[in-house]
Amino acid sequence: MNSVPCVSVALVEDELDMRERLARVIRLEPSLRLAFAAASGQELLAWLADNAVDVLLVDLGLPDCSGQDVIRRGRRMQPACAVMVITMFGDEANMLEAFEAGASGYLLKDDTESNLSAHVMSLHAGGSPMSPIIARQLLMRWQHGQAQAPAPRVATQQTEALSPRESEVLNLVARGFTYLESAQKMGILHSTVQSHVRNIYGKLDVHNKTEAVFEARQLGLLNE
Repeated sequence: MNSVPCVSVALVEDELDMRERLARVIRLEPSLRLAFAAASGQELLAWLADNAVDVLLVDLGLPDCSGQDVIRRGRRMQPACAVMVITMFGDEANMLEAFEAGASGYLLKDDTESNLSAHVMSLHAGGSPMSPIIARQLLMRWQHGQAQAPAPRVATQQTEALSPRESEVLNLVARGFTYLESAQKMGILHSTVQSHVRNIYGKLDVHNKTEAVFEARQLGLLNE
């Protein structure tokens, strides 16, 4: 009988009680494997230099460096790793900096434990889990920006053209399909979809799926 592949998870959280609670939730989920739990940013980054991981959970309030810096450096070291913030900071400045650094999910600690396993699986499948208050802040910011925005931008020669396969992946993702569902629809490997997504991020100069879809709409690259 084939075993279900486990999603490997590493986390950094300086508060011992919270770190142990998060680790316990991950260990109790058969589809997840806790690969490493660090108490500081430098400890995690040193481990990432020699170990690959599927999902990274990052607290922003670390004692030795900012969580956003950990995200930024971790993403450079392992571009295929999906990053989710777990923090007590729900302000817009921290949220935006985390997304700009490369996070694809953002959970507040008050909302975390009961659905953490499902959120991690969703993130790994291409989703962007967010606490409701964070999602609402992003929506309000986007709506405000749309109200004052100039006419949509047009793709220029500076924007490297997407390949037909990349465009197909981007359109499927924009319609709400996960990376796995997109792979099944296209008849290709899940890892191939992830590779296309990384190329799309690079060409559009974005860090996560939400930014990619928004930028593609601005440039008229989606078949809508």
